[in-house]
Amino acid sequence: MIRRLTSYDDLQCQQLLSAKPAKNLFIIGDIENFGYEQDFQKLWGDFTEKDQLRAVLLKYHNNYITYANDSFNAKGFAAIINSDPEFMQLSGLQEITDKILPHIKNGKVRTRELYYAKCDDAKKLNSDFDINRVKQACIEDVPRLVALQNQITEFEQDSSREDSIRRGMQQKSARSYYIEEQDVMISSASTTAENSMSAMVVGVCTHPHYKRQGLASSCMHKLCQDLLSEGRMLCLFYDNPEAGSIYKRLGFEDIGMWMMHIFEKVKKPSTI
Repeated sequence: MIRRLTSYDDLQCQQLLSAKPAKNLFIIGDIENFGYEQDFQKLWGDFTEKDQLRAVLLKYHNNYITYANDSFNAKGFAAIINSDPEFMQLSGLQEITDKILPHIKNGKVRTRELYYAKCDDAKKLNSDFDINRVKQACIEDVPRLVALQNQITEFEQDSSREDSIRRGMQQKSARSYYIEEQDVMISSASTTAENSMSAMVVGVCTHPHYKRQGLASSCMHKLCQDLLSEGRMLCLFYDNPEAGSIYKRLGFEDIGMWMMHIFEKVKKPSTI
């Protein structure tokens, strides 16, 4: 049985999600930040015959994310998604989205496939990095951080980047660490979507003139060290083996493939 979740379901929902906090980072964070009764966020649960929650579907604006620890009603979740005119994206672990995808009827799909990795034990951290130069950024540092990120060709240009970083710091859902040279940031690593159990690593970069000196790895090491000491595991996405080998040297391990299925609605031919 599938039905909308409310705050009365929170205990059972958290029990299901917290068993795999890395895999449920986004759902856990969105529930902690926005709850169950927002116009832009809704949650549904799939229950067994004994009324045990076995799967969760979250809508955040036009993006749907789902999690299940076993078999679940994939066709029922797809029906909810198909009925939403705002729907544009389905995200989640491959073994889960693969069950829903055949039932989606929303036009053309473009898929981005990413490796998903986690670091959940400080003992796994590689200690061969110099963290003495690493500092934690504050609100006043945001313009310098954005100036660095704007020079990274691999990063998409984003006019809202500065506001987004500043808002994350103010809400305590994001932080950044950096190394500077003569007051200019030359390397950094950041988090986003921080919740009580985990955080997503983003924005790992080094100025083009300072690459291959281990600077980004040093920033990452300090970031991981601090978050793990707070009892939060780290998660990240990467899309090429070279990046993966760097993260694995730091202490990360793969936990699955994260799929982002982006749908483009087929325009109906004009009758005029």
